[in-house]
Amino acid sequence: MQRVKLTEDLSLSRIVHGMWRLADWNFSNEKILSLIEHGMERGVTTYDHADIYGSYTCEEIFGNALSLKPSLREKMEIVTKCGIVVPSDNRPSHITHHYNTSKSHILKSVEQSLMNLKTDYIDLLLIHRPDPLMDPMETAEAFNQLKESGKVRYFGVSNFKKAQWDMLQSYLEYPLVTNQLELSAYNLENFEDGTINLCQEMGVAPMAWSPLAGGSIFEESNEKAVRLRQTLQIVKEEIGANGIDEVMYAWLLNHPAKIIPIVGSGKKERLDSAIASLNLSMQREQWFSILTSSMGHDIA
Repeated sequence: MQRVKLTEDLSLSRIVHGMWRLADWNFSNEKILSLIEHGMERGVTTYDHADIYGSYTCEEIFGNALSLKPSLREKMEIVTKCGIVVPSDNRPSHITHHYNTSKSHILKSVEQSLMNLKTDYIDLLLIHRPDPLMDPMETAEAFNQLKESGKVRYFGVSNFKKAQWDMLQSYLEYPLVTNQLELSAYNLENFEDGTINLCQEMGVAPMAWSPLAGGSIFEESNEKAVRLRQTLQIVKEEIGANGIDEVMYAWLLNHPAKIIPIVGSGKKERLDSAIASLNLSMQREQWFSILTSSMGHDIA
């Protein structure tokens, strides 16, 4: 398995397993552990979480499964996110959907995540969404306290644009190490608005959520989806892929920004498909054929 080095002592597996829908899979602890071991045997050592996933339940579900074999913790990297607050029966005090990047909220969220995940440290903590009320000095204070205590090793962001990244980074004494973004051949926003260019400028490898466009590429009947699906099918045959999902992963993996796709499926075969895409080579012309198909017009 390829790995992407974020810092001198933190690297992520090139394919990350996302736990967003873990609660929906209705797996037993034993089945979750089997899924974790299946991935780790193939080099997938990085697991992506957020405090709110599964209405605040996914971290605990994962932690319960991991407790069946605690020795796996030291062989994996746990990424989690905080900063979004949603109404939930599991958090009766949360009345409205909002963002909170205050020092007190970040510290409280991390303590809860550590307890739920049954670990004493988080490898990488991300601010989940840009907060228009963010006080970057206060957020930086929370980061510093968590780093000094050893509860969080490194920090990053998710869904941040350049101005938001620059603002927070200017208050930190150490670099943010990643930006988790929506990236796929179907959704080009972060390619087109310069966000990926910023990652390359900073030498930061971005993580890609929804690399298969949430599955819409397989189901939607709109003109863009149909057009792109046809092109992906052509490239699939040309490069010997097993499915267009592998082509979509390969399209991201063949970009020089060292994009790290997050696979959000509970099916072992879906994880295996993402892993297989690491071995697919894509010619520049093929990459551009997918790009222009998604855009709906030729490049300038």
